Amino acid sequence: MKKVRIGSGAGYAGDRIEPAMELIQKGDLDYIIFECLAERTIALAQQAKMKNPDEGYNHLLKYRMEKVLLLCVENNVTLITNIGAANPLAAAKVVKNIAEEKGISNLKIAAVSGDDVYPNIGKYMDCTIIETGVPLKELKSSIISANAYIGISGIVTALQEGADIVITGRVSDPSLVVAPLKHEFGWEDTDYELLGKGTAAGHLLECAAQVTGGYFADPGDKDVPDLWNVGFPIAEVQENGDFLLSKLEDSGGMVTTATVKEQIVYEIHDPTRYLTPDVIADFSEIEVIEKETNQVQIKGVSGKEKSGYYKTSIGYLDGYIVEAEISYGGSGCLGRSRLAEEVVRHRLIQANIEIQEMRIDHIGSNSLYRSSISAPLYDKERLSEVRLRVAARTADKGAANLIGQEVEGLYTNGPAGGGGVRVSVQEVVSIASILIPSDDITIDVTYEEVDKNETQASHSL
Repeated sequence: MKKVRIGSGAGYAGDRIEPAMELIQKGDLDYIIFECLAERTIALAQQAKMKNPDEGYNHLLKYRMEKVLLLCVENNVTLITNIGAANPLAAAKVVKNIAEEKGISNLKIAAVSGDDVYPNIGKYMDCTIIETGVPLKELKSSIISANAYIGISGIVTALQEGADIVITGRVSDPSLVVAPLKHEFGWEDTDYELLGKGTAAGHLLECAAQVTGGYFADPGDKDVPDLWNVGFPIAEVQENGDFLLSKLEDSGGMVTTATVKEQIVYEIHDPTRYLTPDVIADFSEIEVIEKETNQVQIKGVSGKEKSGYYKTSIGYLDGYIVEAEISYGGSGCLGRSRLAEEVVRHRLIQANIEIQEMRIDHIGSNSLYRSSISAPLYDKERLSEVRLRVAARTADKGAANLIGQEVEGLYTNGPAGGGGVRVSVQEVVSIASILIPSDDITIDVTYEEVDKNETQASHSL
């Protein structure tokens, strides 16, 4: 039975590169995926693109490609990634330039676009925001981006037309894996059970080291060997959709039924209806079977016909957030930190600053669980250091700056011994979600080829 081996090269935008390089060199891979997008990531990328039309892709694109491009060519590994973020077309040109600089020839780079629906956002003003239940038009004046979670179609077309590198924008995370499986095995759009199984493989690979022990590790309870050298996962998928999950033998971390089960339930609201652009996957009867050390088999996944809608992330400006911190150490440090909180609160009332949200923490004492839970867990007399953190959101940048100044003013205005002030004020980009009909989306695939003078014509799907 034919098998396809797919490795995970990144689980988020800033992930490590060394495990990916090792997988390409030693993993006997057919494909490697780099999953580099989150909801806010693409909204921030859209902001960068608005400032410079040649940007808007992941800031580590050049770094990653300079490390792995030649390795992929030497080891005949096809690379699929959503690293293009808000500008996959520009990202493809960057990769072409890197390939030319490295003397790589006969390389075909595909850019998949169509997820950016911001130009048509006016059509969706009456859509209900999933998180709040209010119509999207309430955010109309502050919207800066709108990107649909598209599926496998553009990637499959690129692979069918011989692409060696496929760069997308906002594609659903599991689609990065489902697409090459559909291409390799000839699965049909109506093979819902197979697409559901492929989605399970994509879901387990998408966060990289989370499934090989990274997010699993908890010393004394869930020990993970050589976490400093944690390896990224490999899925070996059969034509019937069942697959083995593993890692390189000489890498750290581990693949066990426990690490796999934790990742299966990650971000899954209803295991019978995991909604993706390609299929509604059903994980309710999933089987996780340990075959050998660091080899786990996954079976029993199914699927149903897709919903016909694409979840769409709306990025919008939501004021400013200020974070200001100061440390107190030694005897009585918690008492002095609490006094500093009292001073700041009174000063902000006196200044009549309009604050939308505010939270004050004493890091080391109550910042994770708040005082009602934290108080019984520690002895305040034995605390050696505490860091006061004041975080607030305001509509006005000037108000945010004033809050930061009040914390900095604790330096000389008491209480005693404060130091290490840090103040940061940033514009807030928030995310809202709506559903739009998939028929509204047109996917384009455009190619860049090394040693070719012109870009091939794009194809609309």
